[in-house]
Amino acid sequence: MKYAVPVAPIYTLAIAGSDEAFPVNRVYCVGRNYAAHAREMGKDPEREAPFFFMKPACAVVQASETPIEIPYPPMTANFHHEIELVVTIGKGGKDIPLEQALTHVHGYAVGLDMTRRDLQLDARDKGRPWEFGKSFTQSAPIGPIHTAAKIGHPASATISLTVNGQHRQSSDITKLIWSVAESIAYLSRYETLEPGDVIMTGTPEGVGAVVAGDVMHGHIDGLTDIIVRVAK
Repeated sequence: MKYAVPVAPIYTLAIAGSDEAFPVNRVYCVGRNYAAHAREMGKDPEREAPFFFMKPACAVVQASETPIEIPYPPMTANFHHEIELVVTIGKGGKDIPLEQALTHVHGYAVGLDMTRRDLQLDARDKGRPWEFGKSFTQSAPIGPIHTAAKIGHPASATISLTVNGQHRQSSDITKLIWSVAESIAYLSRYETLEPGDVIMTGTPEGVGAVVAGDVMHGHIDGLTDIIVRVAK
């Protein structure tokens, strides 16, 4: 087939202990999935139905324990970090039963949902979509994927983030309002999941701004840490 314009690149993530790469399809993000974070964003943390927003595949950038740089994005003066457990989908499906949801998981990784908070909050207050605040290039640094076949399905793990060595975020994935299985089952009612899909499961409290030169260190027990510097 002859294409009219250059074909878009395929964005991939490394798989720990493997020479294979995980091709990224769509990136779904669960909003306000820790009660304490919901409170710090001024929202009621009661367990209502989950909601999702999306990032483009070009948001994904490979991160690891070796520091990488991401740019400070344009049109913002309030660039925030959000540390998250990332889930990769290996088997597609729709209307997935809760008890079968984890069989669709390919693996897990540490990720950052970088956010232009001023743009997000302005859109929220005006009842507009969040895209300018959330959906931009290199806004999702993600570490190597640890496959479920090797590590199982983490039920409890410390999740934390430091900036320039100072603690900012610290919690446990047991505090997710909607578990990984519940998020997969619920999302699959609205959209058929496909291999290559990525789900970012939400961030705990402690989100805050970073500036050029800041170094973020993300950690989740049992997964590869990520170190991400905001370019000067």
